[in-house]
Amino acid sequence: MSEIADRPLGEFSAAMAQHETLRIVSQRLGALPAPCAHCDVRERNFCGALEPEEVLALTRIMTEARLAPHATLFREGEPADTVMNVTSGAVKLYKLLADGRRQILGFRFAGDFVGLTSGREYTYTAEALEDTRVCRFPRKRMEVLRESFRRIDKRLLELSMEELAATQEQLVLLGRKTAEEKLVSFLLLLANAQVRRGEPVEPIRLPMTRSDIADYLGLTIETVSRTFSLLKRRGLISLDDTTHVRVLDREALEEIASGQG
Repeated sequence: MSEIADRPLGEFSAAMAQHETLRIVSQRLGALPAPCAHCDVRERNFCGALEPEEVLALTRIMTEARLAPHATLFREGEPADTVMNVTSGAVKLYKLLADGRRQILGFRFAGDFVGLTSGREYTYTAEALEDTRVCRFPRKRMEVLRESFRRIDKRLLELSMEELAATQEQLVLLGRKTAEEKLVSFLLLLANAQVRRGEPVEPIRLPMTRSDIADYLGLTIETVSRTFSLLKRRGLISLDDTTHVRVLDREALEEIASGQG
């Protein structure tokens, strides 16, 4: 008690405010069902911007699912009856082209939302890259909640805008960049995404295969593998294994990504 009393008034007020904030958060989390109260990504996923009563309403329509690597969450052309929030693991999104080739549209990780579509059918296929867990919400019942809780409606709109931004980001990658610029940009995007999710920046985790990366960047597998080897020989990256990359010279990589390397 004397330690608190000896603090300057400003520090004491800040400490008390922090204590009160933690108390309120603890009470709110304690009021939630166990799956949500103990969710590692709750504060940064779809539910993070919602009030406890809104999260509680979502849990009443939610089901959890665990998927093994290569398991399909949903397929392109199927009725878009469910939207999902990834709570652990990783997912790839792709479309099959008319000639049988595959175009990877993106990768989603813990905290990301999948299945949003303006139509009645899914416009892409979603497949687990590794052991993955998702929370599933029936679309029709979600629409009812959007009418009752405007914050949920706003949050879904924000997620749709994030999807659009990710699409624009990919268009830049597939544009006039060289193979080296594409791969380096991709690695830096993954590294930055890890930081936003509260994960360590190093190593950069690659749950996807070299083939997946190639289909995302519009390259061949051989080109992707050769570019990884080139970056390693130049001392810009190191490879712990095929799924973990460490950045040795970020400044140089950023110059390459911007087209100045």
